[in-house]
Amino acid sequence: MKSITAILGTLVILASASASAQQMYKWVGADGKVTYSDTPPPASAKRGETKAIGNSSAVATELLPYELAQAVRTSPVTLYTTGTCPACDTGRGYLSKRGIPFAEKTVSTAEDAERLKQAGSNGTLPLLVVGRAKRTGFETGAWGAMLSAAGYPETSKLPGTYRNPQAAAAAPITIKESSEKPTTETADSDNQNKPAPERPANGFRF
Repeated sequence: MKSITAILGTLVILASASASAQQMYKWVGADGKVTYSDTPPPASAKRGETKAIGNSSAVATELLPYELAQAVRTSPVTLYTTGTCPACDTGRGYLSKRGIPFAEKTVSTAEDAERLKQAGSNGTLPLLVVGRAKRTGFETGAWGAMLSAAGYPETSKLPGTYRNPQAAAAAPITIKESSEKPTTETADSDNQNKPAPERPANGFRF
């Protein structure tokens, strides 16, 4: 039987190996135990604990390389763009080539422009936000320095099947309910013509 010191030493070695691994996997074995490893799970492993990558817009962080997963948690990346913007296209391509998971926000309305201003731009696009750091306009050196400072790898470490979320408006459109209220006479008339609502045997209706 191994001593406690030997066991602790083994765990430290395993933890160090996991931290430096290029790819981390998590699965549940036939014995019900959860396993973390830098090698893919065997065919007999239960995969219920792991989210599939596929074409989903979200990827479980345990499926990302350790270094990249840490950067995504602490300094998420958001790119603000607009149509007919060569610099935006160049910036988007740069992030994709470097393997940076990012959310893209498009600016096409006055509401989008106001949200862009709140995000830290004076109207210049693209705007790159990395955690709390911000940069307007595209410049390879400046963007690269921001990403590196946030802990993102210098070269792509993304799984081949990963896809970023689809671009969305910086200020999503919301439907507001009308504030107009019917007059008392109209409301009373409507109530008289409406049948009494049915009440379920158990519970409530909404």
